[in-house]
Amino acid sequence: MTSSNPLIESNIASQTTELNPSYAIPTVLVLSSIPIIWIQPIAFGVISIFGLFLFYQAATIRLVFTNTDLEVYRSQEKFRTFPYQEWQNWKVFWVAFPVLFYFKEIKSIHFLPILFDPKVLKTCLDKHIPLDSK
Repeated sequence: MTSSNPLIESNIASQTTELNPSYAIPTVLVLSSIPIIWIQPIAFGVISIFGLFLFYQAATIRLVFTNTDLEVYRSQEKFRTFPYQEWQNWKVFWVAFPVLFYFKEIKSIHFLPILFDPKVLKTCLDKHIPLDSK
């Protein structure tokens, strides 16, 4: 079942929210690399290849918030699960143009580029892992 918000695909029966991809960061990287080609061709290549890699990641990786876990899918196959009970902290860096999502679990720290809708991400994080309770 699809919610009325086109940014979120929500399954009411299982209470999951899947974040739609965002291609903002890859687009900025690829487009900003173009003028660099005349100044520093190697930097152009590195930046544009990284941007294309992030395009691929945005197209294939999905974050799904369930009642108990954050699930990461790659090409519709569950890749990793992060139980909320193990989370200690989280933060979305740079409010004006979110580029990085950080979260800390009991045993590890994770940094992810924002390749999904940052507003919906923040809404889901506030709902499932409110910072004031940690």
